[in-house]
Amino acid sequence: MSSDLDPRRRNELFDLASPASYLVSYVERLRQAALAVDGDALARACSLIEQAAASGNRIFAAGNGGSAAIADHLCCDWTKGTHVHGMPTIDTTSLSANVALYTAVANDFGFEKVFATQLAMVARPGDVLIAISSSGNSENILQAVAEARSNGLATVGLSGFSGGRLKDSVDVSLHVDVANYGVVEDVHQMIMHVIAQFIAGHRDLKSAGQ
Repeated sequence: MSSDLDPRRRNELFDLASPASYLVSYVERLRQAALAVDGDALARACSLIEQAAASGNRIFAAGNGGSAAIADHLCCDWTKGTHVHGMPTIDTTSLSANVALYTAVANDFGFEKVFATQLAMVARPGDVLIAISSSGNSENILQAVAEARSNGLATVGLSGFSGGRLKDSVDVSLHVDVANYGVVEDVHQMIMHVIAQFIAGHRDLKSAGQ
């Protein structure tokens, strides 16, 4: 495979004078990108997640590569990290976590259908899909969004770079406007943690009667 096809070639590079200078410029770009995330969209995403939990619906998360790792991590923090006795559990499923199912679908129907096929089998109206793609153009993510929307799921998209097709195809877009995969994924991880901690904090206050 030609190295020219490697997505990392699209990365905006920072100060290469030294590792320390690269760190400083990276962190500054990370800060700028994080603070530019749409706060209203973030609030809408939190509301969709809490509504799904209250109605007994599920949250599905999908991503490739580093975004798959974020989807898996999301399921830990949004389910365990927000659990408060007597309040509805946020029921999460990463569509890349079941390796046997994931590879069976990819083998039988094609990699581009690996997420959409799973949603067609198990999702139901009222569920929520969290679609994570740094480029916003991953075909299997876009097909998952199309499947979700056709079956009554709400969709939240986490994208980077220009946002690709994902940015305009979801109900709620959490776009990270920076052309560096590391920074995009770091901000996506921050968004995941902010949602978990915000919901958990409000649940703790409610449980304490405040």
